[in-house]
Amino acid sequence: MKKTPLYEDHIQLGARMVEFAGWQMPIQYSNLKDEHLTVRNHVGLFDVSHMGEFRLKGPRALETLQWLTTNNIAALEEDQAQYSLLPNSCGGLVDDIIVYCLKKNEDYLVCVNAANVEKDWKHFQENNKGAELVNESLYWAQIAVQGPKAFALLDSVLKINSASMKSFSLKKLNWNGHSVIFATTGYTGEKGGEIFIENKGASDLWKTLLQTGQDFGVKPIGLGARDSLRTEMKMSLYGHEIDDTTNPYEASLGWAIKPQAKDFLAKDIITKVKETGLTRSLIGFKMIDRGIPRQGYTLHDENDQEIGIVTSGTHSPTLDEPIGIGYVRPEFSQVGSFFYVDIRGKKTKASTCKTPFIAK
Repeated sequence: MKKTPLYEDHIQLGARMVEFAGWQMPIQYSNLKDEHLTVRNHVGLFDVSHMGEFRLKGPRALETLQWLTTNNIAALEEDQAQYSLLPNSCGGLVDDIIVYCLKKNEDYLVCVNAANVEKDWKHFQENNKGAELVNESLYWAQIAVQGPKAFALLDSVLKINSASMKSFSLKKLNWNGHSVIFATTGYTGEKGGEIFIENKGASDLWKTLLQTGQDFGVKPIGLGARDSLRTEMKMSLYGHEIDDTTNPYEASLGWAIKPQAKDFLAKDIITKVKETGLTRSLIGFKMIDRGIPRQGYTLHDENDQEIGIVTSGTHSPTLDEPIGIGYVRPEFSQVGSFFYVDIRGKKTKASTCKTPFIAK
């Protein structure tokens, strides 16, 4: 298994390590609830160096990204970022990504999911329209700093006025002689950002953030809390809410599709589903009966007819109650609709609710 530049730091901090997408990653340091609430109330550090990074440069970089993605990359100005989707030729999703504009029309960094790096790289190569394409995944480490006190910590360490930056914006800077890209992006619903730093500077930066962050209640956070945090915000995770068969409109990702602005791979297939009517919708729900929904559990109506499936579920540390995300037939997508989750053979009542589960 691969190790991030912060592997030894995790071991020294007593992290419980697990295999994730071919990497040795920290699942937790103390416990999930403590780490989760640290991010909601103070500030947490995440090692996300396992994520992949592709660089597209040159006069054909924009043309390539416009064809590969559903969102309108041409709308990005320098030092702006954008969430987008990579469709496949069948109208499903290869991945969901963030595109960072380092220089308009000429230089872009694309962050892809760790589990999809090889698949995505092949997809980029096969659909390249002439961009200078480089896989920089092993060059960059990535640290996410998230929580109400994240900006205070970031400003202390990076010496930037991060709170003044708009969401999905970025700054290119130098930290202790190391190239850094700081972006106001994240996967928790909290304030903060993500720091891309060349591998050799990652451990020093991680230690500095932990030391400086003591005044702000900082703690290192594992993948367990990362998942419960994003679930509370109903943020899709590849392999759960979206995959190679998912139509993005079904997944409530229509806001990241700009069919009026441009052409893109499988555009007609994707938009046709919206025109003919969705057969399922992604919803958030809360349990009424006792029980925690988990991925793969089936959803049923009062006549025990299967009407959907759970994609993610957990006991929300913030709400102190079980929550879930799943696909249902459209008639069950209205807030207040009742259905049943099959939890190991027992039908447990649940109800569609407003999302995100917590207001931010």
